[in-house]
Amino acid sequence: MIRPYLKVTKPGIIMGNLISVAGGFFMAARGNIDWSLMWATVLGLSLVVASGCAINNCIDRDIDVRMQRTRHRVTVTGELSGRAALIYGLILGVIGFFVLAIFTNAVALSFAVLGYVVYVGVYSLYMKRQSVYGTLVGSLSGAVPPVVGYCAVTGQFDMGAAILLLMFSLWQMPHSYAIAIFRYQDYAAANIPVLPVAESVAKAKRQIVLYIAVFCLVTTLLPLSGYTGLTFMAVSCATSLWWLVLAFNGFYKGVEEKGWARRVFVLSIITITAISLTMALDFKAVPDTLLVLNH
Repeated sequence: MIRPYLKVTKPGIIMGNLISVAGGFFMAARGNIDWSLMWATVLGLSLVVASGCAINNCIDRDIDVRMQRTRHRVTVTGELSGRAALIYGLILGVIGFFVLAIFTNAVALSFAVLGYVVYVGVYSLYMKRQSVYGTLVGSLSGAVPPVVGYCAVTGQFDMGAAILLLMFSLWQMPHSYAIAIFRYQDYAAANIPVLPVAESVAKAKRQIVLYIAVFCLVTTLLPLSGYTGLTFMAVSCATSLWWLVLAFNGFYKGVEEKGWARRVFVLSIITITAISLTMALDFKAVPDTLLVLNH
């Protein structure tokens, strides 16, 4: 009985978001950790993400039944009705937002609300089905967790938060396009206008390289601005450049595209996990000049 309620929240996505929200939180805390605030932020945002995933599964039932990857979801098989998933998702969302409202601050709560509205309202209900730019819109919601973690500590949207938002938004694009390439048949069968299907795999490959290249540059802004140290710089540059080199391999003649796209996807997970963990551990005190500018 519990299993379908667990599966509908997409635990893998929740775990991925936990790593990034913790990374943003610890970087902002700079060693001065309020553990009660940290656990409240993690719990609240996890419930909000779980809510969004449950409602997304409810919305996507007609699409999921046509895709090999999703046709076994509990909302498709009937293990959990669409109505039950919707009610469950709404309850999780109410509790999650309540926790964030009580224990964090208005800025962190506002970004959680923004990410939720974009994911559930704009992306799931419209953009995913209607526009090739759905991935771009969805990337904003995917970039919210580390910003929520960061703002829960600082109580403000400053340069550090802006860099995190940009960095994680950029990461979402090649990550998502890689999935769309190796799941091309699924997206085509469901008539979802992701870039490889709506335009071409070749264009998606070029976009993957472009986004990874810009992502590489943006990650250096954290150490250059004094938020992280040299260890973060080394890890972010090493993983990002490795990811970029792999992306360029997609242009070799005769490359097996699905296998290449899977490797790009796997390396995207390794890259963002390494970066999130490193920024949580290799934080630095923000220079006084930045503190003055932020105030």
